[in-house]
Amino acid sequence: MARGDLTDAQWAALEPLLPRGIKAGRPPLHTKRQLINGIRFRTRTGIPWRDLPERYGPWETVYGLFRRWQRDGTWHRILEQLQARADTKGLITWDISVDSTIVRAHQQAAGARKRGTCRSSRPAASSPSPTTTVSDVRAVD
Repeated sequence: MARGDLTDAQWAALEPLLPRGIKAGRPPLHTKRQLINGIRFRTRTGIPWRDLPERYGPWETVYGLFRRWQRDGTWHRILEQLQARADTKGLITWDISVDSTIVRAHQQAAGARKRGTCRSSRPAASSPSPTTTVSDVRAVD
């Protein structure tokens, strides 16, 4: 087991959440644990798939499992189930914090002048409405 690979306790918690293969035929050459460790290694280090160490199996096989589970939503289901377990044990604090220094407005929302749509020298298209006074309101009654 390499540094950063799943421990036995982590694998025991993760294994029941994985989809069961019901495909008949030749048994797989590489275990799911080995392939998942390869996926974790790649996402942790950021290396290209082709540079994946051989101990995790062929990069095509590791990538194929990653993409297949990404497309069918397996990773999302696993995450939801792990979060639900952790939440029932009280291990997750659901606090939200928004730092306003990272929220940016688009440049057009900052009051930048728009070309062609704002001409101050052009007269208004309609004249202002006449002013209503108190005596005008009494005349209507």
